Amino acid sequence: AWTICCVVVGVFSPTVLKWLKEPAEALMKAGKLEIVSLNITGGFAQIMSIAMWGGTALSFPFVMYFLLRFIFPALTKREKIVILSILIFGTALFMVGVGLAYEKTLPLAVRCLQAINNWVGLPVETIRIEGYISIVLKTIIAFGLVFQMPLILFVLGWFGIITSKGLREKRRIAIVLAFVISMFLTPPDPMSQIIMAVPLCLLYELSVWAIWLKERA
Repeated sequence: AWTICCVVVGVFSPTVLKWLKEPAEALMKAGKLEIVSLNITGGFAQIMSIAMWGGTALSFPFVMYFLLRFIFPALTKREKIVILSILIFGTALFMVGVGLAYEKTLPLAVRCLQAINNWVGLPVETIRIEGYISIVLKTIIAFGLVFQMPLILFVLGWFGIITSKGLREKRRIAIVLAFVISMFLTPPDPMSQIIMAVPLCLLYELSVWAIWLKERA
């Protein structure tokens, strides 16, 4: 499944590459930025990178299906429903994180970083595709994974490992950690950090309420 998905994504790599360049499209159309490759193997390298990352993401549902077929016979009906619900909710949260990174964070980060370059007198008109794609992929994946936090907290609360009271008492620490984590996982501009940290704080609060409702039930 992984190999087939890598091949499929590789075939559509020009379309995927165009999609990944969209956050910088406004600057490119204005003639203020150009994304190029300085290596003759640049195109092949990007095809391989896109195929590997995209194939892994695309094959994930199939891998989970094969895994669940192996373990489901040993589970009760209630346990099956819980696992499927967690997978569906986790996938939805991942897509929300990816959408937020792509639609809001990356375009803002590109404009902000370019403005900083101009302000310090180091305008950048040409950037390498390798560095740009690396930032885009890391940001998208980071947002998708970080948005799994409420699901992880809820599962821990479901098994009684953590409580809503404990989470409320550590709310201030969680807020600080959200901004620290965002600082390391987003491009080096304050707006990107805020765009990740604020939803993280809101999702933390949502987790507290979800666990509290489970405890009452």
